[in-house]
This record gives sequence, structure tokens and C-alpha cells, in this order.
Amino acid sequence: MNFLTIGHRGVMGVEPENTLRSFIAAQNAGLDLIELDLHLSKDGALVVMHDADVDRTTDGSGPIADKTLAELRALDAGHGERVPVFEEVLEAVRTPLQAEIKDVAAARALAEVIHRKDLVGRVEVSSFHDEAIAETARLVPGVRTALIASRYGTDVVDRAVEAGAATVCLNIRRLSLEVVEHARKADLKIIGWVVNTQDQLRLVRALELDGATTDYPEIKRTGRFTA
Repeated sequence: MNFLTIGHRGVMGVEPENTLRSFIAAQNAGLDLIELDLHLSKDGALVVMHDADVDRTTDGSGPIADKTLAELRALDAGHGERVPVFEEVLEAVRTPLQAEIKDVAAARALAEVIHRKDLVGRVEVSSFHDEAIAETARLVPGVRTALIASRYGTDVVDRAVEAGAATVCLNIRRLSLEVVEHARKADLKIIGWVVNTQDQLRLVRALELDGATTDYPEIKRTGRFTA
């Protein structure tokens, strides 16, 4: 079984998260997928940032939704990096992407880009929100989708099946054998997050998960040897 290593916001443990610099570093490290987060700017651009506001990761302040793309572009996202738009990431790296969306509006904007650039085979769409996953599956038949969960029980499997997701991305701090077995019975793939230590890696390998989301590229090098 091929164990996937997914770069969390690029390699956010060593580079500014959700920047082109971080994504290129993840690709250079040989990670199998790159995870990123998408929000809509005030003027409808799909910008790459995790939080709903810019305070934590840039030198600015305030909600993304209240700023135009030009205003977001003026911010420093770390080491002089600018806040990228999704299409810039597509051009900067060749590695497959896992794009996390925060709501149905972002799902619709992302679906338009996937159709226009024929990205069904390259982009997996993930979300904490069932309705965003269901909307993506409706708008882009055949696209891979993943339901993310932080606090969950076996119900997350039923939610994923109902939303049409093929994968569940689960917080490893709450992971149990019962949830894993329930997911397997439903034919779902399971990704664990965030896996940053050898002990955490041993856990996800012992539970025979399909992959791990990590902040550090070293997990790629050691993951194949850990069982």
C-alpha cells in the first residue's frame, strides 16, 4: 500500500505557511500531495490562506472577505512572500493538491477553476463542512473529495458517505480503532493529521492509515521505514 505524505500548507514547520515558497519547498522535498486553504477575497479571488482574517500570518489585520485582492497583495505573508491566488500555485508546482474550502461560495469558485483548467485528476477538494463537499461533488462529478474532522466519533464516516466523500481526514488525537474499522467498512480512505513526530507516525502506520498530513518534510523520508 502506498502511504501518502501530505504537506500541511506546504511545509509550514519550516517555511511561511500557504506561500509559494512553502509549496515549492514541499515539492522539492518529494511530498506526495500539498494541502492548502482557500478563501474568497472581497472581489471574488480565490486566495490561499488558512484563517478568515489576515492577522496571524501577515503584517496586516482584518477579515479576508473585507479586502480586495490588491489589498491582500500588499501584505507580507512571511519572508517577503505575498498572499498567492490558487491559480499561481497551480503554475508554481506540479505536485497534486488538496484544496481545503471553508464554505459553499468557495466551493463554487473552485469548481469553476477545476472545470476551466481541467483539474479533476490533479486537485482533491476537502472541507470541514459537509455541505461544501456535497456542493463540490454536485458541481464537479468525479472530483475526489475529503471530509475533515477534528472532534468526531464513528458518525464522521456516515457524514462522509452522505456528502459523497471518498476520504476522511482525521485529527489523530481522537483517532480510535473503532473509527478506522468503521471507515474501512464504508470503503473510505483515511488520512491522519497532524503527524509531526515519530511516535505520531508509528501510530498512523500501526492503524494502517492511507497517509499523514505533516508540517515537516522529514516525515516523507522516515515514513516508508516506520511500521
